[in-house]
Order: sequence, then structure tokens, then C-alpha cells
Amino acid sequence: MKRHQMRESAFILVFEKIFVDDSVEDILKTADECEEIKLNDAARALFTGVEEHLEQLDEEIKKYLKNWSIARISKVSLAILRVAVYEILFTDETPASVAINEAVELAKEYSTEDDASFINGVLGSLVRGLEANVQ
Repeated sequence: MKRHQMRESAFILVFEKIFVDDSVEDILKTADECEEIKLNDAARALFTGVEEHLEQLDEEIKKYLKNWSIARISKVSLAILRVAVYEILFTDETPASVAINEAVELAKEYSTEDDASFINGVLGSLVRGLEANVQ
């Protein structure tokens, strides 16, 4: 499974979790039965990690929203942002630039060009904020 497919599968599960009150385990079990969603250990870990750190991820996203509330973000964009922010904050193997590029590509595929630009802006601000805190 390619890394893009892994992110796409995790995004789909994060998106689904926004709408259902099922447990992470139940969503993973259902996904295993669905032929359209391809899961490997990395996709499972990414989805599980996002859900375990959801509050922290949303707080980070909120910091970089300009004149927006998290409730105004489309559910597709929110799911994409959560996956990308998780990768940026919690995974060492994914450079921030790759996480941002993948998020923008997912937005182009599942949403609109405006959403892709919005996601790029939020993630770019987050990375600049993180870099400023390190220095």
C-alpha cells in the first residue's frame, strides 16, 4: 500500500468518526469488511492516533484559524486537517512538507480548490508557529 493510500484510508475513517458514535474498534472492524477501504497497520495506527489525540489536534487547529471557528470548517477539511496535524506533531517519519502536500492533494480530490488553499494556509501557519517555538 502506498503512503497516499494509507493517508486516504485514515482520512476516510476519521471523516466517518465525525458522524458516528461507534468506537474506534467498531469502525476498524467495519472497514475491514468494506472492500473499498484498504487498511494496513500504518493506516490503522494513523486513524487510532488521530482519535487518541483528538482534543489536542483540534486545539492546535484552532490556534491557526483566522476569523473562523472549528465548527465552520467543512467536515472533509476538518478530517484532513486532523490527519495532517497528527502526522506533523506525532510522527517522526513524515516531514511536515509531505504531510501538508498530502493534505492538499486529499482536499483537491475530496473537496474544492478553496478548501485545498485553506488547508494549505492553516498547516503552513502551524508549521511556522512550531518552528518559531523551537528557535
